[in-house]
Amino acid sequence: MKYLTINGKKEPCPAFPHHKRYIYEVKRFFRPKSFMTHVFMDRFIALGELLRGLRNGTPIPRVLLIDPTSSCNLHCKGCWAADYAKGDNLSREKLDDLFTQAEKLGIRYIMLSGGEPLMRKEDILLLCREHPKLVFGAFTNATLVDEAFADSMAQLENLMLFISIEGTREETDFRRGEGVYDRALEAMRLLKERNLAFAFSACYHAGNYLTIAGDDFLDDMRRRGCWFGWLFNYVPVGKDADISLVCSAQQRTHVAKHITDYCQRHDYLIIDFWNNGHTAYGCAAAGSGFTHINAKGDVEPCAFCHYSDSNIHDMTLVEALRSPFFTKFRAGQPFSDNPYRSCPMVDVPDALVSVVSGTGACSTHYSAPETAEELIAKTLPGAEGWKPAAETLMGGMSPKSLIIHRIYVRFLRFRRRITDERRK
Repeated sequence: MKYLTINGKKEPCPAFPHHKRYIYEVKRFFRPKSFMTHVFMDRFIALGELLRGLRNGTPIPRVLLIDPTSSCNLHCKGCWAADYAKGDNLSREKLDDLFTQAEKLGIRYIMLSGGEPLMRKEDILLLCREHPKLVFGAFTNATLVDEAFADSMAQLENLMLFISIEGTREETDFRRGEGVYDRALEAMRLLKERNLAFAFSACYHAGNYLTIAGDDFLDDMRRRGCWFGWLFNYVPVGKDADISLVCSAQQRTHVAKHITDYCQRHDYLIIDFWNNGHTAYGCAAAGSGFTHINAKGDVEPCAFCHYSDSNIHDMTLVEALRSPFFTKFRAGQPFSDNPYRSCPMVDVPDALVSVVSGTGACSTHYSAPETAEELIAKTLPGAEGWKPAAETLMGGMSPKSLIIHRIYVRFLRFRRRITDERRK
């Protein structure tokens, strides 16, 4: 039996695909003792992925992020999905097909977003039962979580929730609507009562970054039962995006330093999506580690990068992973030698224009499409300000961390040579 210490309590981790085993594996990934941690992780995950990539002629992602629906019962300010056409859905049959393909490819984790994925909660519960070899996670506003749904989750054991919250009651309700904060806390209570592993998910921006990176908020999330946390930096995706919410380099640095310090002090896991490049080994999008499928079926590098040259209704998942856009995207990774500058949208924006051009990739913002050039015009000033801050952060990495990072990047390049480059 493997054990995981969460909030000072030692918890047994049942065999995969139990949701608690997911947290165990993720914590090991982001806190490796050496490169061999990745090699030997849970029955040689990395080596298995390498072999499957060789066999299929493309890297096989560990995580598949899917939007069952673009519909949502809220209208949050600055939502990255706000520009998607509302009312799009992937049918239950198509979702079942995608999960079956994922299983055959050895993909382990299915993450659900949207829209609000729990608007399809009956379909989700059914599909979780029909695919007991996969771990499912859902990014949710939690307003649709009730006693019955929590009971069903407890019976399934392979579904967990990542509950969106923006800091205080005032900060959360500002973006999400009156009363949403209290409903999110009620959902946490229901899950904690059933000893279900769950996480908080927070988007930090210029208006709430001090709260999100502060001890009071994080202590409260742990006290309410969150086993770990997700942090996302606000990205001004969409022509109507509010630029004033974009964090400055100083604000982003504050988050990076305080989150790292907090996790070390409390042995807690927080995945800071934009500041964890030094532990996630750069950009992992476009199938290198994960990929995203929106509710129309467009296959995108990640949930924030709304460009695609393939649709899952027209081809298999493997064919989409081999697409010209994805192949060119992976060829550019890790986009920077500095692991704190790994994102081609906000850290190295010129790279986004480069990988989109000449591949046939189009904007998937159907209601308000924008070119890569239009997007980076908004992110380039921030990227220039972030560059010296990222250099300082890299200079503070331990020699051991730098060595692990460099070895793993070489491993990823080797994987690309035996997949994408071999296919050519």
